[in-house]
Amino acid sequence: MENNAQLIAQCEARAKEWLSPAFDEETRKEVQAMLDNPDKADLIDAFYRDLEFGTGGLRGIMGAGTNRMNKYIVGMATQGFANYINKAFPDIQPAVVVGHDCRNNGRMFAETVADIFSANGIKVYLFESLRPTPEISFAIRQLKCQAGVNVTASHNPREYNGYKAYWDDGAQVLAPHDKGIIDEVNKVKIGDVKFEGNKDLIIPIGGEMDWDYIQAVKEAMVDQDVILRQKDLNIVYSPMHGTGRVIIPMALRSWGFQNIHVVPEQMVIDGNFPTVVSPNPENAEAMTLGMKLGTKLNADLVIASDPDADRLAIVCRNSKGEWEILNGNQTCMMFCWYIIANKKKLGQLKGNEFLVKTIVTTEVIAEIAKKNGVELKDCYTGFKWIANEIRVNEGKKKYIGGGEESFGFLPFDKVRDKDSPASICLICEIAAWARDNGMTLYDLLMNIYKEYGFSKEVTINVVRPGKSGADEIKQMMTDFRANPPKDLGGSKIVLQKDFLLLEAKKADGSVEKLDMPDKSNVLQWFCEDGTKVSVRPSGTEPKIKFYTEVKDASFAGGADYERCTKAAEKKIEAIKKSLNL
Repeated sequence: MENNAQLIAQCEARAKEWLSPAFDEETRKEVQAMLDNPDKADLIDAFYRDLEFGTGGLRGIMGAGTNRMNKYIVGMATQGFANYINKAFPDIQPAVVVGHDCRNNGRMFAETVADIFSANGIKVYLFESLRPTPEISFAIRQLKCQAGVNVTASHNPREYNGYKAYWDDGAQVLAPHDKGIIDEVNKVKIGDVKFEGNKDLIIPIGGEMDWDYIQAVKEAMVDQDVILRQKDLNIVYSPMHGTGRVIIPMALRSWGFQNIHVVPEQMVIDGNFPTVVSPNPENAEAMTLGMKLGTKLNADLVIASDPDADRLAIVCRNSKGEWEILNGNQTCMMFCWYIIANKKKLGQLKGNEFLVKTIVTTEVIAEIAKKNGVELKDCYTGFKWIANEIRVNEGKKKYIGGGEESFGFLPFDKVRDKDSPASICLICEIAAWARDNGMTLYDLLMNIYKEYGFSKEVTINVVRPGKSGADEIKQMMTDFRANPPKDLGGSKIVLQKDFLLLEAKKADGSVEKLDMPDKSNVLQWFCEDGTKVSVRPSGTEPKIKFYTEVKDASFAGGADYERCTKAAEKKIEAIKKSLNL
């Protein structure tokens, strides 16, 4: 109780600082209401810490407080970022791109960011209205800017907003810039923020950049002839109230697809996301309206992008003609297979190509790459690490695709973040190719499993909000390191990888160093039967994530899919018991 009283006193002291004239009346009223409320839960959650400016920027619940997304926290972050940019580029006038998605307060935050950059002498290219995250990345490269900011919370629930920081290659910031920016941000006080913008340095951009981006997306096309033969592929698309609503149908038409339908209720721009519980393509519920329209129109496939249009979801018909939602591992695997198989068939592989996947993504992709003689690079979770592999290999090797299990893929290198417009166009090309060969996407998936091995992947999210939750997640990782499991679901662990120590420990006790560009708080266990389990705290949400992958060598064709899936699900339940989940 004493500790709790001390925490409340600290939060009250921090909150009272927000009652000063430096903050607007609405903010002061919200803070005073928290101070007056006998239940201090909201006060503690809003003020127990500073919303951390991490390596990807900011993300949090909107509202007043140091642990919330508001114009003051955004302002201090931007002032620190501006200070770092000006120090990094002392001999030029730096330029940045600023964009936002459909979320509540998105435009206000974006204009605040633009004002602060311009007040610090930095030229700002501000998108005239909401745009996809990959287009922000593209614009940074296209305009040869030094940095950029996109105001988005991606697929988080409606109460969130966020702030992604980008560097001059169009990728989210990495070392040494990430730590340098964080240091500058941590120095800033509210009185240091230059909120009054220089309008002469703010340049609106929009339609011309859309055109350039759509032309670039066409570079991800593998086989235009198959699209011409199957241009009537019946496609249903939903932007989930977000930024893909104009760009993605336009991009599909530019590739040659002519039979495109949109989900009208979800074409409405709305940061409250009224038609879904959460605008996350990983949630089956979010695809309900799309599947309903797909059934009505007898569509071949249903596709959606998340609010900032970096992630995608794909629904196709299974062997019974029913809708089947593909998971992120399956879509990533299908992209990699198609790119390799058809570039090889068309003579487009020269021998210096490489693919990238994250360490928590299915190992079937590794089998596909190995069998076809294509180099595969494993990297940490987060597309900034995929972008890093593109950057360090630029001019030496040819990037042909990269993705992660969380519904993100990038099929070309003009963008340095996951890209749903390009990926949606490519998955439609794959569906067209499948139909051209007498198959559905589902049939193609079964053929890939048959050749390269079946696996079932399930991500288990353990949500622990607030300060107590953060402490619990930290303790869970400590306990797993101190007392790792010996087996998972009855299969002995033969290899443990600890990416915080950069060590791989085998069952015989021998230890090898892991060759990675940085440390990361991730543990992985590999079992005798091919099971892989990865565990890491989320970098953007109050949860710890367990990524499970289970193999089944008995898979011999599509008829085995249901049986193998059920067996894998049973095995995953056993794994959860092994981990006390």
